[in-house]
Amino acid sequence: MPAQERVGEQPRPSREAVGVLVAAFMFNLGQGVLRPSLPLYLQQFFGANYRMVTVIPTVFGAGKWIANLPTGYLLDRLGRRPLMITGLAVIASSDIASALTSVYGVFLGIRGIAGIGWAMFATVATTVMVDRGARRGRAISRLLMAETAGILLGSIGGGWLYAGVGATSPFLFEAACMMVAAMAAGWLNLPPTPPRNASSAADTDHGHRLRTVIRVPGVMLMSIINAALVAVQTGVIVFLFPLYLLERGNLPPEVVGYLVGVSVMGRLIALWLVSRLPDRWNRLPVLGLGLLGYAVVLASLPVVTHAVMLTMWSLLLGAGAGFVAGLPTAIIGDRVAPELHGIAVGWLRTLADAGMIVGPLVMGTLGDVGSLAAPFVCAAVLVCALAWPCYRLTAVPATA
Repeated sequence: MPAQERVGEQPRPSREAVGVLVAAFMFNLGQGVLRPSLPLYLQQFFGANYRMVTVIPTVFGAGKWIANLPTGYLLDRLGRRPLMITGLAVIASSDIASALTSVYGVFLGIRGIAGIGWAMFATVATTVMVDRGARRGRAISRLLMAETAGILLGSIGGGWLYAGVGATSPFLFEAACMMVAAMAAGWLNLPPTPPRNASSAADTDHGHRLRTVIRVPGVMLMSIINAALVAVQTGVIVFLFPLYLLERGNLPPEVVGYLVGVSVMGRLIALWLVSRLPDRWNRLPVLGLGLLGYAVVLASLPVVTHAVMLTMWSLLLGAGAGFVAGLPTAIIGDRVAPELHGIAVGWLRTLADAGMIVGPLVMGTLGDVGSLAAPFVCAAVLVCALAWPCYRLTAVPATA
């Protein structure tokens, strides 16, 4: 019997899911407002060059990478609601401190601390959705939709807020969003950590919890796939796709911004479609098919230069990324015991953040050494190579 159809596993009431979705939307709304205005702030107040600007997301990502796995362990000890609220408070405090400091080195350290808060919130939010049993796939897709919608709306208003209200207003706005998210997490009670069963208690009590998770068939593969997808998303879609539209498509900046928005809409549409798929379906063949389709879109982009075709490919790129985005997390949730979900999500996000750090470096180097088409082709080869193991894993039992 598939793991997503375990006998006696009942979905929890939707109140906790609503709380996480509201918190995730507000969290990403604040993040979206800060993203476009942060480089402008650095140049205005610190005279930052390009290197100083690009170091900020690297330090932020390093903070996330460090904190993901410890957060998974702390879920059992501190509880989900206190940990999530603490993470949101850390980010809000970091935003206020960022607006007050005038020293770049201090600012850099504060953004690293904010990354730790980000990991605390995101690990708990993902774990809550992974724990939703028979509704796991839909819950994870809805979480990603809330995150994407928040980033989209925030990015639209970030530049206006910076220019119209003040240079420090994006930090204060994000801090306010974190407080609203904390209130949502506190009011809509999060569930307790699932109790351990007798079979897993012996392993987990002897400090082998992470080893137990990694040994579950499919966990390592899904973690690698998720990290690769994040590397492609950050290294190719976020950073290089706008440059491709500008240089190869000869499009003006305002049209580039429009097509990036089309890509985000494609991601939202695909996430919505995945959320409508029955959770009783075997997710592995669906993931394999989605990876193949995504690889085709990535590989064929370098031959597309016409504006109308680029609009279509922008939609397809976003849709391809959105279709496969939540499936590795859902598959891990299907295969790992509920009491180990926190550790599994922490491990998954640790590798994902490693992909977020390495992806732009590798893909940017490929673009410099080869051509702007090289990162898209290499990303397609990588994604396609990961599709075949998904089909082979279908025949492997879901338990170690």
